[in-house]
Amino acid sequence: MTLPENTADRTFQVDLRGLVDLLSHHLYSSPRVYLRELLQNAVDALTARHTLEPAAPAGSFGIRLYADGTVVRVEDDGVGLTEADVHTFLATIGRSSKRAERIAEQRGDFIGQFGIGLLSCFLVADEIHVLSRSARTPDAPAVEWRGRGDGSYTVRSLPASARPRPGTTVTLTPRADAGEWTRPARVHALARHFGSLLRHPVTFSDGTGGGADVPVNPEAAPWERTYPTPGARSRALAAYGEEVFGFAPLDTVELDLPAVGLKGIACVLPEAVPAGRRHGHRVHVKGMLLSEQAEEILPEWAFFVRCVVDAESLRPTASRESLYEDDTLAAVRDALAERLRAWIARAAASDPELLGRFLQVHHLAVKSLAVHDDEILRMLLPWLPFETTDGHCTLDEFARTHRTVLVTSSVEEFRQVAAIASAAGLGVVNGGYTYDRQLVHRLPEIRPEVAVADLDPATLTAHLDPVDRETELAAAAYLALARDALAVFDCDVALRTFQPASAPALLVDSREARHERTRSQLAREQEGGIWGDILGALRQEAPRAQLILNQLNPLVRTAVAIDEPELARTSAEALYGQAALLSRRPLRPAESSLINRSFLDLLAHALRKDS
Repeated sequence: MTLPENTADRTFQVDLRGLVDLLSHHLYSSPRVYLRELLQNAVDALTARHTLEPAAPAGSFGIRLYADGTVVRVEDDGVGLTEADVHTFLATIGRSSKRAERIAEQRGDFIGQFGIGLLSCFLVADEIHVLSRSARTPDAPAVEWRGRGDGSYTVRSLPASARPRPGTTVTLTPRADAGEWTRPARVHALARHFGSLLRHPVTFSDGTGGGADVPVNPEAAPWERTYPTPGARSRALAAYGEEVFGFAPLDTVELDLPAVGLKGIACVLPEAVPAGRRHGHRVHVKGMLLSEQAEEILPEWAFFVRCVVDAESLRPTASRESLYEDDTLAAVRDALAERLRAWIARAAASDPELLGRFLQVHHLAVKSLAVHDDEILRMLLPWLPFETTDGHCTLDEFARTHRTVLVTSSVEEFRQVAAIASAAGLGVVNGGYTYDRQLVHRLPEIRPEVAVADLDPATLTAHLDPVDRETELAAAAYLALARDALAVFDCDVALRTFQPASAPALLVDSREARHERTRSQLAREQEGGIWGDILGALRQEAPRAQLILNQLNPLVRTAVAIDEPELARTSAEALYGQAALLSRRPLRPAESSLINRSFLDLLAHALRKDS
């Protein structure tokens, strides 16, 4: 496309106040980040100084913070700025000194971006004063830059005596409404919060007590220190985890990924957490705290730990408060997941007591992992607890006495059949909890001699003993009346003998069967319409519920001998209602009504009989 002759290139006009408002409301989570940005700039300046003077002893250059309630000052012994640097990097929003050609090859060693980071200071101050002297040029003059919130700035060159040593000092005069973030105690706390793991010495002074400087980061990260014994190291790491997260870890897992310069610890939570609830992790980049809520550092299944790590190669987002999702982060996430798997494997192999405590608290997390991880499945499936007809036990214990393992599809189904299946000698596992049914079906991979099948109502009823022919003939009239009374619920009635004798009846009815009956009913109601055609095509013979009466129960023996039709129907309804209640499934309105009606009818009959 050819531009008209009167078209000219123009530059954007930036409203600095509007930009600062954008930063404060959309880029940064809180005004407190101003101190982190100043620390990042100082650390990057020190990094550049060490590149310029590699022979300088470690710790010879540092950062000094000062806050007395009227000013906040951050001073570093870094590489400093020339007047040309000031015009280039402080007066141009978004440009970074790390992009300068002379240090481009080193920019991976830097944390932040000087230009836009300095703008964050306008969140707490209307004016920023920078005094700097470059270490690149011998006898370089000092240069002063004053930036104001309205977008104006001044630059002037000063004698070298204005700053005898190379480096940079940034001074803020806080606004009255920024006192919360610029009080001396808060500045000190923020410095410790963001910079406790920085590799350069950082000190703080508030001008009192003779102006003594207090170390902000007096010790290296706990995983970088040496300890007299492995036990002392473990205790120190656990104490650090408790200090950071506020809980005593069940155990700590050391994390070390040399390829990306990552070190840290994972603290195993001492209490269970809901499945899928992800905790934020504390992530430092080159020692600077990046985020306390970095969920993306670990996979979703690892919700039983909280991590604190320091990394060299992870890439921060623009706000430097979270991690950029890229191939490096994905590789780190996979590698850390492998470290957690290895910890579980070590516990299983060498510390059964620790593994038992871990599984007691976090069995759901391990089950979610075992579903998709064959190694964890083989290692831990025999240890995981399940609800069975033998009580709560591991599948390994359960399989020793049951070569055929039946598994229910719901908690409701298990509760219906547990007592009777146990009395009949059937081994049934509750598969209604998250992951349990999938895991039970994988038991033959660990124990090939064991067979696993879904519990079918026919399987259970086949293990109930039939009554003799004479008893069944005597009860035929009652069973017919009972079937007629319960036809509204698509329920058949049968007479069997089973243990325990205290159970008068068993209602065999699955959620899938009820759903199929509901669908068939809807199809019948919609007969002739378009929905009738659609549902009719899907219709199949709807499975019926079955009320199995226990001939061994005295109440049932009394009921089947009733010769009064209405009372027989009422007793059958009452037995159905009791069985439905014992199944612990949600009752339909018609069933609730039936229970109330049958109770009242039986009560009325009893009163009439007494009178």
